Amino acid sequence: MSMVELPERLVGVPIHMVGIKGTGMCALAELLSAQGARIRGSDTADQFYTDAILKELRIPVQEGFSAQNLLPDTKLVIHSAAYDPGSHVELLRAREMGIPIIKYTDALGAYSRRFDSSAVAGVHGKTTTTALVGTILKELNLPAQVLAGSGVSNFNNRSTLILGNTFFVAETCEYRRHFLAFSPRRILLTSVESDHQDYYPTYESIRDAFVEYAQRLPQGGLLIYCYDDAGARDVADRIGALRPDIQRIPYGKTAEGPFGVTAVRQGEECTLFSLRGMEGEFSLSVPGFHTVLNATGAIALVSSLLATFDGKADGFTEILPELWTASRLEALRRGLASFRGSRRRSERIGEAQGILIMDDYAHHPTAIKTTLAGLRAFYPRRRLIVSFMSHTYSRTASLLDEFAASFYDADMVLLHAIYPSARETYTGGVTGKTLFERAASLYPAVYYFDDPLEALPFLQRTLRPGDLFITMGAGDNWKLGRALYEALRNQEKTGEN
Repeated sequence: MSMVELPERLVGVPIHMVGIKGTGMCALAELLSAQGARIRGSDTADQFYTDAILKELRIPVQEGFSAQNLLPDTKLVIHSAAYDPGSHVELLRAREMGIPIIKYTDALGAYSRRFDSSAVAGVHGKTTTTALVGTILKELNLPAQVLAGSGVSNFNNRSTLILGNTFFVAETCEYRRHFLAFSPRRILLTSVESDHQDYYPTYESIRDAFVEYAQRLPQGGLLIYCYDDAGARDVADRIGALRPDIQRIPYGKTAEGPFGVTAVRQGEECTLFSLRGMEGEFSLSVPGFHTVLNATGAIALVSSLLATFDGKADGFTEILPELWTASRLEALRRGLASFRGSRRRSERIGEAQGILIMDDYAHHPTAIKTTLAGLRAFYPRRRLIVSFMSHTYSRTASLLDEFAASFYDADMVLLHAIYPSARETYTGGVTGKTLFERAASLYPAVYYFDDPLEALPFLQRTLRPGDLFITMGAGDNWKLGRALYEALRNQEKTGEN
């Protein structure tokens, strides 16, 4: 397969990016800009959290698409997958001008070949794990760059971290096999199960995509995988048979070896855990055992990077005490303890009138269950109220029973209309009310509001001090949590009850 490459020398190269406000595109713009490229871009006039980042980076953005946005000196055009080169006005103009055009995933893949690159992959946990890797690398001050799939508090709320030019760690996406453009030497695999049913109709089809990805590791490459996850274990077993040269490193509660989790205990709004091959105890302030697993995978990957940095890459699991000196262990503990998560991953919006408001991107039954279980353990004295907006009709229909059963740890559930995807065509009969009826047959306190914001008066009447309210899903019900927070804060200011 021929691979798209970026110009060998990026300094001074004018690059135009179509759809530059997207999280991944904005992050790539920052990385390319740091390499000296002259970045500019275009997008809709809608406001995103990336607007502030692009402004701070002094990257000019044209709001609205036009053929005139393509300046004569442009040497390369990178576009979001949301835009079709066969119909988008700027991409058509670029073709007329003879300017090379590449899509975001191919550009990211080309960027990965400029460094010693590692990938974080999996159906769940990619963003948090990548953010944890970056947070640890930052404390260790290793010469690395990191790209996560969302803004990270420890990255100054950006999705990129730039510490140097030796290593590159990126979150890579399985949808439509986008991750196959990436060229990693190491893959950290968090989880594999059925998802993206519009593209992967069966578990086997999505599993095989991860197997194909892992097979692309170079001779002697490294696969770090969560042994607790049946799908990740399945992929690792198949890679063991297909590519015995690839080193497989398991981690998790049930894993043998140095990255086995040997003890977990709940502190006061923190989780403490120990690893078989590491000295002492580690503390996390982000809820959930799944966060412990993500942190353990991150430690395993960073251990490999440390070994490479020290020139001791072979058999690094045998020399962990040598790699993790006292000062490095202290940096690791400091990084884990300081980690505050990433945007839309158990994100604290704020607390007002004694009500804690959070937001989470969980949009798959497994992610919902693990997140709610983690919150229940982390905040045992709080009542847990959930607003969930399902994303895509195909996913909701395929996993209807699993979705309905995923709210076990919630005290109250608010459901809404399904948030559709422009990429799917659905002709079945499943709606948000279908999920509501299924969930209402299982739990006593389930309510339906077609539009999430319609639930605001109900919440203002129902919530009480000590409650935890969380919006979950890949839709736009996050607006409800922010509207609630602002309403409660305004009531505090005016002294209303």
